Amino acid sequence: MNHYNDEICMRYAINLAKYAESKGEVPVGSILVLNGSIIGEGWNCSIEHCDPVAHAEIIALQSGAAQIGNYRLLKATLYVTMEPCVMCAGAMIQARISRLVFGAKSEKTGAAGSLLNVFNYPNLNHQIKLTGDVLSQDCSNQLSNFFRQRRRKNSF
Repeated sequence: MNHYNDEICMRYAINLAKYAESKGEVPVGSILVLNGSIIGEGWNCSIEHCDPVAHAEIIALQSGAAQIGNYRLLKATLYVTMEPCVMCAGAMIQARISRLVFGAKSEKTGAAGSLLNVFNYPNLNHQIKLTGDVLSQDCSNQLSNFFRQRRRKNSF
């Protein structure tokens, strides 16, 4: 996909992140695209489901696997509004996606280059192409505003 298509897909993921935020979740959204079609989508829902692994990326991968009837998501691209954590990076590698596109970097938990880079470990049996910083300012602002509002709410 070209840069223009990456932005369109990221905007879709940003809307899913808005939905997560409306449910009181950290605003992260994700979509899984295969052959130009969305086969999976997800948003953070760890609080709602009382599930520590209910991250947007995991939900999108599960949704996509169910859609195509295969846990191997070869040739699929995952879009996510925030750089994935180690858990999500591992799930992407296990799913064998071909490409990851993310928005905001995550200095505290990012596993695609910010804190560490799980994806460039040379002994992995699967390599994923990375594209970062797609609509990063929009994604970053969404997260920053959420946490700013949460701090204000908790300070009273």
